Amino acid sequence: MGCGRVGATLAQGIEARGHSVAIIDQNPDAFRRLPAEFEGQRVTGVGFDRDTLRQAGIEDTYAFAAVSDGDNSNVLAARVARETFGVDKVVARIYDPQRAEIYQRLGIPTVATVRWTSDQVLRRMLPLGATDEYRDPSGQVRLAQVDYHPGWTGHSVRRIEAVTGARVAFLSRYTDGVLVTGDTVLQENDVLHVLMRDEDAATVERLLTHAPDLKED
Repeated sequence: MGCGRVGATLAQGIEARGHSVAIIDQNPDAFRRLPAEFEGQRVTGVGFDRDTLRQAGIEDTYAFAAVSDGDNSNVLAARVARETFGVDKVVARIYDPQRAEIYQRLGIPTVATVRWTSDQVLRRMLPLGATDEYRDPSGQVRLAQVDYHPGWTGHSVRRIEAVTGARVAFLSRYTDGVLVTGDTVLQENDVLHVLMRDEDAATVERLLTHAPDLKED
């Protein structure tokens, strides 16, 4: 739902991966953002209207994304898709980060546009500790990019996990993603991506942003 810049780009990306796509927008002129070769279905209507959703094929769909420019419309459409039509994979674009956290707890995966953008800008300016990259729908498990003290350089993933109790998901090393083993050693300029329980996040952040205790070796 939503054929703005995000919706049009998303629809093209999904189609390019070999999937069929239907895109909904109240304004038929919005479909001009789609290229001439786009083969998906264009549906003019309100994205949370049940008849409009049926016209778009909601009853046979695998996933639904609500990416219009209205928070309320996006959440309402996502809830209708999930609760009325039983679509398991839904996501809503949200501008208000406080609302995003509430809906996340209600089991509606959200992308908080403003928060994500500000986090990414700040991360390039200042060390932030931990910045969320993903939360499961319950909000209990987080995948976060975590800053770390230079003293951790040269230590193994096994040591990091033993000290923090978290799981190192992968490293970003220059332009490459690196899947780790326990023997993988953290190198200078590596970016650390960590899986952890939400309740443990503050502890994990505190441990990694301070030098490791060499007395434990």
